[in-house]
Amino acid sequence: MSESPGAVVSLASAPPAEGTPEPSSEPRTARLAEADRPGDDTAPRPLAAQRVLPLRRPGRWIATAIVLVLIAQIAHGLVTNPFYQWDRFQYWFLRPTILDGLLITLEVTAYSAVLGLLGGILVALGRLSRSPVLRAVSWTYTWLFRSVPLIVVLLFLYNFSALYKTLSLGVPFGPAFFTFDESRLATDIVVAVVGLSLNEAAYASEVVRSGILAVDQGQHEAASALGLPKSYQFTKIVFPQALRSITPNYVNLLINLIKSTSLVFYVSLLDLFGSAQSMGSTYPGDIVPLLLVATVWYLILTSAVSVVQFYVERHFSRGATRTLPPTPSQKLRTGLRDLRARARKEAAL
Repeated sequence: MSESPGAVVSLASAPPAEGTPEPSSEPRTARLAEADRPGDDTAPRPLAAQRVLPLRRPGRWIATAIVLVLIAQIAHGLVTNPFYQWDRFQYWFLRPTILDGLLITLEVTAYSAVLGLLGGILVALGRLSRSPVLRAVSWTYTWLFRSVPLIVVLLFLYNFSALYKTLSLGVPFGPAFFTFDESRLATDIVVAVVGLSLNEAAYASEVVRSGILAVDQGQHEAASALGLPKSYQFTKIVFPQALRSITPNYVNLLINLIKSTSLVFYVSLLDLFGSAQSMGSTYPGDIVPLLLVATVWYLILTSAVSVVQFYVERHFSRGATRTLPPTPSQKLRTGLRDLRARARKEAAL
């Protein structure tokens, strides 16, 4: 015998008989049936249609408001303070003198970065070598150039001709085949590149060594089990995997190298900072705008390096992560899509 839903509701909603304790709640069937009655405004909505209210965090909103007020005050001060002389900043920003110094900065940075990385790889391999002599020499080199300030290294190299007027190639402790005049060979840019490269190689060696040690030992064992030559193991198996750990740390060194080029002014090389300093001596009233020009150009250079770092890290993360990190454009599109979806949901509610 079949029963209609109404019969179920009437039986469930009937008053209890005398002597029977009243149940604490209605049966589940009755509650569902009453919730489905048309025209009942008090019926609960399904969970999927209910709005989830986020947890309120007043401290976060207060901190955000304070930070926004501070940013607004700083921006207002930069714009309205006449001491910054933004008209003179605009005049100096693209002047040929500043651009020539910028090119020298880029040239010195490029040479020093390449030579410093190559030197760091050699020193790191020396630290990891089984030869006690190579390990000792590599450790001493790293210890020395990490201890001596860069400005001291540059000034020492700049006055190197006072110690050795000529350089020669030949038999050790024997006759020389080729002789070079050190004063002609060591130009200002050569001194700057050599000094920065020597300093950079000491720090890069530790970055490379840590990256090589971060490679799983099973990779070394698998490469050795295949009978591959040591050079092939390093260039094709170990070093590509180590680059994933080396890249972010070495980019930090590269950014620091860009800023360290400002010290080559003390060895008579007019880089970006040297050009700004020289023009500031000639035009004392424009010292602040010239310093702002140098600051903005350094910000542009370091920002460009950071963008390159993101894509290099993303390239070497392939195979190590299931999904590649999204690019800034992908993040923007995802954010806009989520914002539109949230707006449609709010309108539907």
